[in-house]
Amino acid sequence: MLATDLDGTLVGDKGNLKALLDFYDSQTYKVSLVYITGRYYESALSLIKEENLPVPHVLVTDVGTGIYTGQSLEADLEWAEQLKERWKPEKVEEIAKRITGLTPQDLPLTNRCSYITSDSAVVEAFRSALNRAEIPHKLVYSGGRDVDVLPPGSGKGQALQYILDKYQLAESKLLVAGDSGNDVEMLTMGFPSVIVGNAQPELLAQAEHPFIYRAKEKYAGGILEAWNHFHTD
Repeated sequence: MLATDLDGTLVGDKGNLKALLDFYDSQTYKVSLVYITGRYYESALSLIKEENLPVPHVLVTDVGTGIYTGQSLEADLEWAEQLKERWKPEKVEEIAKRITGLTPQDLPLTNRCSYITSDSAVVEAFRSALNRAEIPHKLVYSGGRDVDVLPPGSGKGQALQYILDKYQLAESKLLVAGDSGNDVEMLTMGFPSVIVGNAQPELLAQAEHPFIYRAKEKYAGGILEAWNHFHTD
């Protein structure tokens, strides 16, 4: 099973993408695909269509706050209900309005609150304000600009673990792939993982670990390089 981010990881080099997909097609085993992206649902579907990507078995959107499964990628309502229990987006937005230098992203959703800033001090001020207000949340800063505030218990790693548990896939031959800070959680779960060669600086700064492979190849080429590193049989 390949659990991969889309932009900057699976997608970014058409030649490398074709080589990876051709490689999987040539194997005696079938590789299930799980896409785990920061894009919202409709945007992820558009990218899948634009890049002519295989339809995944599971699509995880919005930095791990939406899960969609099956041929028609229907929402996993159990996951959605689970996240709603402690999620207070209106309170997050109230705090955000008081933070100078934080620009809201105009996104058609309520399952996360997203902002832009290139100043890490602004991020820390926001984080501190949310903590002082005791608002349940998870804050993820990635790419030196994107600030996502998520429901507690969500995130790319939590969503992946939920999928593995729900479908009893923990023993699968698995590779996790990413390129930016919002991928850290799923890359550090203890499964074979790859930081692709074009990764963002915040991801390259992660500590060395025997289960985290640092690819020389970029984008999908790094995924193929890591697959051959971990799964040679």
